[in-house]
Amino acid sequence: MPKTLADIKMSLDGHLGKRLLLKANGGRKKTVECAGVLSETYHAVFVVELDQEDNSCKRVSYSYTDVLTEAVEITFLDDSQVAIIK
Repeated sequence: MPKTLADIKMSLDGHLGKRLLLKANGGRKKTVECAGVLSETYHAVFVVELDQEDNSCKRVSYSYTDVLTEAVEITFLDDSQVAIIK
């Protein structure tokens, strides 16, 4: 697990354009699970383009702090391996 926000951003930069599964805390003991593609990374947030048949919104964004505090768990779906960022 990356220890700093810069490490998380660098790790996500290496996976731009790849498919992922996203598991996020939805509040009040709810979890939100969705699939999509990591489309962009910015200084403080990253953007995921969601699959349209499963979700009502086009994209979501989360901060790197959400990953650091484990409010968001990302699993990249690669052909040869699965990378998990918690």
